[in-house]
Amino acid sequence: MAVKIRLKRMGAKKAPFYRVVVADSRSPRDGRFIEEIGTYNPLVEPAKISIDEERALRWLQTGAQPSDTVRHLFHIVGILKKHHELKLQK
Repeated sequence: MAVKIRLKRMGAKKAPFYRVVVADSRSPRDGRFIEEIGTYNPLVEPAKISIDEERALRWLQTGAQPSDTVRHLFHIVGILKKHHELKLQK
């Protein structure tokens, strides 16, 4: 099973709000997911990013692949840097 970390769109029309979820790559964008690990609100200034760092690192270490947008969010929060440091320690 290929696992992806991606965004699930919530909110009203023209007012998006996203949840960062871990899902099977075959499931639809807003469909079934394994675990919710955070939220992303692009409408506030600055954009509000809230991610459970411990769970995100665990999923990255087990092989989950983040989407391009989630990879950028992880970079902003600093999760990707910690993931690379953990890989170098092994």
